[in-house]
Amino acid sequence: MIEKHLVLEDIDPVMFYGVGNGHLQMLKALFPKLRIVARDNVIRVLGDEQQMAVFEESVEKMRQHVLKFNALKEEDILDITRGKRLNDDVPDDVVCYSISGRAIKARSQNQQRLIDAYHENDMVFAVGPAGTGKTYLSIALAVKALKEKTAKKIILSRPAVEAGEKLGFLPGDMKDKIDPYLQPLYDSLEDMLPQVKLQDMMEKHVIQIAPLAFMRGRTLNDAVVILDEAQNTTPAQIRMFLTRMGWNTKMIITGDTSQIDLPHSQKSGLIEALHILNNVEGIGVVNLTQKDIVRHKLVTRIVNAYEEYDKEVKSE
Repeated sequence: MIEKHLVLEDIDPVMFYGVGNGHLQMLKALFPKLRIVARDNVIRVLGDEQQMAVFEESVEKMRQHVLKFNALKEEDILDITRGKRLNDDVPDDVVCYSISGRAIKARSQNQQRLIDAYHENDMVFAVGPAGTGKTYLSIALAVKALKEKTAKKIILSRPAVEAGEKLGFLPGDMKDKIDPYLQPLYDSLEDMLPQVKLQDMMEKHVIQIAPLAFMRGRTLNDAVVILDEAQNTTPAQIRMFLTRMGWNTKMIITGDTSQIDLPHSQKSGLIEALHILNNVEGIGVVNLTQKDIVRHKLVTRIVNAYEEYDKEVKSE
């Protein structure tokens, strides 16, 4: 008899063990010659050497399956332990999978252009109205890079600009005051990474979410860096951010030039950067429109109505 400790790296053990440890109980029934005990992300196995080898190989295949698809079904476990070959190829059009197992992919032609631009360039500007999936798709690309180990970390940033509310009146310390501005980034990450895994990655600084002001003085290497709501940066801020780029790093800058919350006298850094960097090699620019809106159908109508109103005001 031998004993081994198997570590479930890069995945949420809760997803692997199943609801009420259902998957774990299933494995115990399938491998009766082994004593299997799981704690946190470590599986302790004691028993027959031959069955141990099969179990170890099966656990690794299951881990890889969870890593790719954020899901594990009972039929997957049966197929793997019986030696059946699973179709583990992720379709070319899928970026990654949500924690519910839903495929995250482009839902419009311009969203596909954003994905293509990311692969073809080291820096991409994604500009368009609310609901076009700019931020969500960008974060999905970053999560994919992390899972495939083409990047060592994800860095997400936003300018902390008030949209009608005053930051100083919010309760709590600086983190409490800043977090509401960063919540949309948390929301997207929580849809793609299990809560326990996301918390662990944030504690280890594999995923970093910080206001734009915290970027000064840093050089960002081996990362996917996303600047969201870039229309609310000043020219000096976005220039500072863009020059943080280090080796083996990709940057995605998203924004909506129709929703600028800066004082009227202040020029948007995003608009200036688009003008200055438009023809620079290695920088991609993708413009999304109302046709790319993937939220509730009313969002499209609201965006259109406000655009018509803005045109009327300008013509007066």
